[in-house]
Amino acid sequence: MTTQPRPIALLPDELISQIAAGEVVERPAAVVRELLDNALDSGATQITVRLMAGGVRLIAVEDNGCGIPPEQMPVALQRHATSKIRSLHDLESVATKGFRGEALAAIAAVSELTLLSATANAAHGYFLDARSGEMRPGARAQGTSVEVKELFFSTPARRKFLKTDTTELAHCLDAVRRQALAHPAVGFAVWHEGKLVEQWRSTLDANQRIADVLGADFIAQSVPVDYSTSTAGGLVRVYGRCGLPDLNRSRADWQFAYINKRFVRDKGIAHAARSAYEDVLHGQRQPAWVIYLHIDPMRVDVNVHPTKIEVRFRDSREVHRAVHQAITQALAPSRAAQAGALSGASSDANTPDPAFTLAAGAPHTSSHPAPAWQQRNMALYPNHHTASQPHYPAWQAQEGASPWGYVPASAQAAPEQSAEQSTDETPSATTPNNAGNPPHAHWPLGHAVAQIHGIYILAENASGMVIVDMHAAHERILYEQLKHQLAHAPLHRQNLLIPATFAATAHEVATAEQCASTLEQLGLEITALNAQTLAIRTMPAPLARAEPVALARQVLAELAQHGASQALQRARNEILATMACHGAVRANRRLTLEEMNALLRQMEATERADQCNHGRPTWRQLSMHELDALFLRGQ
Repeated sequence: MTTQPRPIALLPDELISQIAAGEVVERPAAVVRELLDNALDSGATQITVRLMAGGVRLIAVEDNGCGIPPEQMPVALQRHATSKIRSLHDLESVATKGFRGEALAAIAAVSELTLLSATANAAHGYFLDARSGEMRPGARAQGTSVEVKELFFSTPARRKFLKTDTTELAHCLDAVRRQALAHPAVGFAVWHEGKLVEQWRSTLDANQRIADVLGADFIAQSVPVDYSTSTAGGLVRVYGRCGLPDLNRSRADWQFAYINKRFVRDKGIAHAARSAYEDVLHGQRQPAWVIYLHIDPMRVDVNVHPTKIEVRFRDSREVHRAVHQAITQALAPSRAAQAGALSGASSDANTPDPAFTLAAGAPHTSSHPAPAWQQRNMALYPNHHTASQPHYPAWQAQEGASPWGYVPASAQAAPEQSAEQSTDETPSATTPNNAGNPPHAHWPLGHAVAQIHGIYILAENASGMVIVDMHAAHERILYEQLKHQLAHAPLHRQNLLIPATFAATAHEVATAEQCASTLEQLGLEITALNAQTLAIRTMPAPLARAEPVALARQVLAELAQHGASQALQRARNEILATMACHGAVRANRRLTLEEMNALLRQMEATERADQCNHGRPTWRQLSMHELDALFLRGQ
């Protein structure tokens, strides 16, 4: 039995609106988001959101914006009616939150919507019922109130897919929170079932608004971001705050990215930010950040998704590069270095110490197998071998080198002293170094006092006590030195004797052809043998031993998805991290006080010294208040 096909016919307007509403309005939070966009576009400085049953029974958004003239109120409820764009040029340079003119019409199609608005200097406002079209005068100060009752009453199937009231309320609060972070000058208040659940007062201090929304701990455990770069297309500025590695979370729920104050979810921005945390974040923990990007609206397309959360950039690579560089620079200074700058530490105190520099061909004193490169000795003064250290030969420093940027008083008092005489006066590992009273008050990490079980260094600073994991700290120092050396060396490419070929997808072949110049800059030459095969002909010399096919696939995947790739840098850093780990001082290696202090001084001068290459902390501070609390002093 065959059925006759239905004839082609135009859909009713009501059904068209309900279909469109399904794309715009997926849950109560979507309604809140759309109404907040309109309120902000109206110039409101105070917005109040009232909810019942998580937004299912009632959503009311009140603002003190410019209001809607009474003759335009019926037009505002029609599909594709807006005051924000007039031409294609306006669509290509959208500077407002909303622009499609769909929100009110879509919401009215699946709910009972009423509108109350008044303009400046108006004697009264006007009330409009979207379903009946009835319009009458109403009492209202300047601004607009939109009430949405019984969401999805006309589409019961959609209502069944909603979650519990608590869950829907949480999503509504997230929608308001995202807008509050982008507009600190606007006050927000959220009421639920007649109770005030959230309130953020207007402020001119963006950091204050971030602290109000995310908590004061976020400000205390984050650093400011401010980076600008000029490109052919104009200025790209990245600002905001990014959390320190210690401020990590199990979920990516504290990652907020804004394009011209519009909240977006962009994989390229998330990838760039996450890659900046690669060697400072432990395991699969997620970082936290609030990032604002200012870019020419002509260079970003916000008309990609009905929710207006997804965007597309004309040059995604420059955005990726700007975000990555901005967060990398913000995370580079260690907390020790920042503390040193605040305490007025001299530049001499932060001078890198030769005790922890690399030198090819220097004798290796560790009992472990020697790596491909070897490490120089760590002693601060040449030819110092005391009787108390027969099994730990001193690591020799360069002649005339100063251990931490100052000359000991003993050396100042008797510069004519012979090497034999000075040897007898060298402080041992168990004797406090009181010679000359070094200016440790200016050292953020203080001066070393002891070593515990050959693993940890105890130091005393102005705030209290510092505990340092010596292997993790030395590992970071060597790692950053290796990265610095490699970054300032020319990128050499190594031709493969036999090109590595692999079966590639059409997408990979297209990416290799489109990004040939980018691949060449990365040291990779990938050519297409045919429509289904790629050949790798050159590799970066530092990664000559890496698996070429796996590396090439990873690079092509990142280039296709994000417009930029950190795969080569990631692979290079993994090799350098292994080298640094094998070369770092091992557990149970007894250090002298001079060696401990040299390590502390080098930590203060090294970027990202707060974490090792694997994201583990390298040092912890215990303040005098915390120490007193342990022993109930003053209680």
